Amino acid sequence: MRIAASAPTRIDLAGGTIDIWPLYLFHEGASTLNAAISLRAHVTVESREDEGLEIRSIDTNRQISARHWSELDGSGDLALVALLSRHYRLDRAVLTTRGESPAGAGIAGSSALAIAVCGALARWTGASMKADDLFAIAMNVECQTIRVPTGVQDYRPALYGGIAAIELRPDGVTRVPLAIDPRELERRMVLAYTGLPRNSGTNNWTITKRHLDGDREIFDCFERIRDTAAAMRTALLADNWDEVGRQIAAEWENRKRLAPGVTTPAIDELVARASAAGAQAAKVCGAGGGGCLFCYGPPEARQAIAEALAAGGARVLDYRIDMQGLLLDPP
Repeated sequence: MRIAASAPTRIDLAGGTIDIWPLYLFHEGASTLNAAISLRAHVTVESREDEGLEIRSIDTNRQISARHWSELDGSGDLALVALLSRHYRLDRAVLTTRGESPAGAGIAGSSALAIAVCGALARWTGASMKADDLFAIAMNVECQTIRVPTGVQDYRPALYGGIAAIELRPDGVTRVPLAIDPRELERRMVLAYTGLPRNSGTNNWTITKRHLDGDREIFDCFERIRDTAAAMRTALLADNWDEVGRQIAAEWENRKRLAPGVTTPAIDELVARASAAGAQAAKVCGAGGGGCLFCYGPPEARQAIAEALAAGGARVLDYRIDMQGLLLDPP
C-alpha cells in the first residue's frame, strides 16, 4: 500500500502574527490575507512487512526508526513528523518527506508539511479527514514541536490553496476565497530567499508576550496591521494594484516596529536594491529576521527587481500561485 500527499506553502500578504490566539480577540475585525504558492511539501507513506516504522527526510538527509509508535516522543530529529506519526499511531510503514521550499523560509513550510502528513496519515489509518480535525491536529502538534503558540492562518492555504482572507473572530476562524486573478498578482511579485533562515517561534513569542503584558506600542501596531489587511483586501478586489503596493509598504513599516529582529541590515539592503530597480514595496514573509522576502512592483519592472535581488546575494524562487490545496494519491 502507498499513499502520497502534498500541500502548498504560502506568501502572507498582510495581517500576519495577529492570527496567533488569543491576539486576534483583542482586535475587532482582525484578518490575514495570504496566497498559496507552488513550492510544496511532499509526503509518501508506504507499507513494510516487518514491525516498526521509519521516518525519512530527503531535505535534511535524516531518518529515525522505532519499533513502535509509542517510542516517538519528538525529542530528536524530525520532531514534527515524529509527533504526528505518534498521534496517528503509525506502524509497519515508511514515511518519507520532501520540501520544495528552503529551510526557515518563512513561507509556512512546516505548516504545509503538517497538513500533508495529517492528510496522508488520516487516509492511511482511516481517521477523520474533516478540515477542522486536520487543522486542530496540525496546529496543536506543531505547537508541541516548537513549544510556543502558533498562528491559525498557515494551515488554510495548505489545505485549500488559492488566495483568501482568513477572518479571525470570537466565534471562529473563517476562510473567505478572494476572486482575484492569480496571474495578475504573480506578475507583480518577486519571491526571493535571503539566505538567512529565521526562527519564527522566537520572534512571534516575544511579540505575543509583549502584547499580553499590555505593551501599548505593540497593541497599536496590531491595530494598524489589522487596518492595512482590510484596506489591502479592498484594493485587491478592486484591481487597484497601486493601492495594493501602498498597503504592502504600510504593512512592512508597522511590522518592523513589532520587534528589533524583524528586519536586518541584509534585508534592508535587499529592499533598497529592489526599490532602486522599480519595486513599490517589499516585506519579509512570516516572522522576519531572515527567510524569504517578496517584492511588489509593476509587471514591467519584475525582471529588473529579480536581477537586483540576485545581484544582492538572494536566491530568486520560481513559483506560481497555487489554486490547489492538499492533494492525495490515491484521491
